[in-house]
Amino acid sequence: MSGSAFRFRLERVRAVRERKEKLAQRDLADAISRRSSSAAEVREADASLEHAHDEQRTIAAGRETVSATDLLARQAFLERVEAQRRIRVSELEQRDAEVAERDAELAAAASEHEMLNRLRERHRGEHNLEVARREVGVLDEIAAARFRGSRA
Repeated sequence: MSGSAFRFRLERVRAVRERKEKLAQRDLADAISRRSSSAAEVREADASLEHAHDEQRTIAAGRETVSATDLLARQAFLERVEAQRRIRVSELEQRDAEVAERDAELAAAASEHEMLNRLRERHRGEHNLEVARREVGVLDEIAAARFRGSRA
């Protein structure tokens, strides 16, 4: 007595949205990984800068005579380390923006996928109700036919 099997007409679209959500999850994970790497590079740049500053202070506090050329070279090195740190901080900010963008894309993809899942479940419920209604109708007809047969 079972009716036709449930078939969701938008199943292909739902599957595409599910795939899109999984890709967005992977993209977000990759972006978070890149952001973590950038954060580690900033920490390394901070350590290098602190080391360069310590050396600069040690030379300045020392009693030894230091040539102007050596001081200029040390200053150039310190500026180069500071520039590298600024670049790393800029990259980290870009990675933060990328993570936020990927997170928004994932939220949108998950929302679309969930909407289609809810629609599928609603249609499945409607289908099940219709099948149950038909089965009750068939059972009622069988009971009525038996009742008429038993009276005759």
